[in-house]
Amino acid sequence: MNMDDFIKKAETVLTPNYRRQPVMFVRGKGAKLWDSAGKEYLDFVAGIAAVNLGHCHPKVTEAIRAQSEKLIHISNHYYIEPQIELAEALAKNSILDQVFFCNSGAEANEAGLKLARRWSREKGKGGFEIISTWNSFHGRTFGSLSATGQEKFWKSFEPLVPGFKFVEFGNPAQFQNAVSQSTCAVILECVQGEGGVWPAPKGYLEQVRKICDQNQMLLILDEVQTAMGRLGKLFGYEWAGVKPDVITMAKALGNGIPIGAMLAKKEIAEVLVPGTHASTFGGNPLSTAAALATLQVTLQEKLPERAKEVGEYFHSRLDQLSEGHQCVKQIRAVGLMLAAEMKIEKCERVIDRMRDRGFILNLTQGKVLRFLPPLIVEKEEIDRMLEALDSELGKLDSEAQ
Repeated sequence: MNMDDFIKKAETVLTPNYRRQPVMFVRGKGAKLWDSAGKEYLDFVAGIAAVNLGHCHPKVTEAIRAQSEKLIHISNHYYIEPQIELAEALAKNSILDQVFFCNSGAEANEAGLKLARRWSREKGKGGFEIISTWNSFHGRTFGSLSATGQEKFWKSFEPLVPGFKFVEFGNPAQFQNAVSQSTCAVILECVQGEGGVWPAPKGYLEQVRKICDQNQMLLILDEVQTAMGRLGKLFGYEWAGVKPDVITMAKALGNGIPIGAMLAKKEIAEVLVPGTHASTFGGNPLSTAAALATLQVTLQEKLPERAKEVGEYFHSRLDQLSEGHQCVKQIRAVGLMLAAEMKIEKCERVIDRMRDRGFILNLTQGKVLRFLPPLIVEKEEIDRMLEALDSELGKLDSEAQ
């Protein structure tokens, strides 16, 4: 079948909840992808920050192969060797102690939200309210959706789970005013990713931490998109200079293999006694073996440090490019998480034309070009992409005047 035939079949058998681009990738290696017609592309999306090591990293591929020949799945009613090893490695390389494994970022956030309410009832002041921020994104399950501060995602799914409040991201005074006797936790991103790559302002998270301590509340950091080195540190909380009670992660943890995790301090995690929360596939042998290999490669090859260095280069080049274009409103970046916000709405045509040129980019909020390349991306590959982007942005300049 040709591509048109596959598109027609997809429109028949798949639910229409994705706005898919007219391309089907069949192979990947490093920062490169190849479509069904054999055309080569440079990937600056990385599965939405999931493939940090690049596509089909040999050590992760080998870990998957070896584990698949031994045991793919077994219930969490039993001990699982790679799951225990991965949890130990995550605890050793973070400030947190115990890990719950699941299959996605939304599930990890669900676990964190449930943990906060149970901890408050068992050990805290008995509150149930959770503060989140406008423009945030925490997932699409009912709990994580209710914590997401973008009304466009709520439409037709109301009523949402009660007990969530929203405040302006980066405004500690507004956060302080929202705290009540019923508040048990706050959930925040270090950098609002889906919201358009908005880093937490300097000092903001430290102030939030202080308010949490004063009011017997948990600080939950949603690191689904920022953990595993993307910001130039293994975890985003290190970049932000704050110590959370709970972090959630997924995406890059398995380098493309579905896995999520919630990490918490022992004295908080211990309220999750048997029967309070679970996941059939969470922490299965295959996903944890892949994630363990991913974490080992990330540390051994010092990819967080590389993300910092290459990200600074990318940022400087993006700044230079923006100076020559009227259509660019602002550049924002931390590590290898970058954005170019346009002055023009509905910039899908830029994504389409860059794809035609062989570069895969992401658009969020309708006007923010988001760059999330694998952490192994080369400076020369960045230069090639920016040269093409320079040409495409030139076509938008007349519209921005």
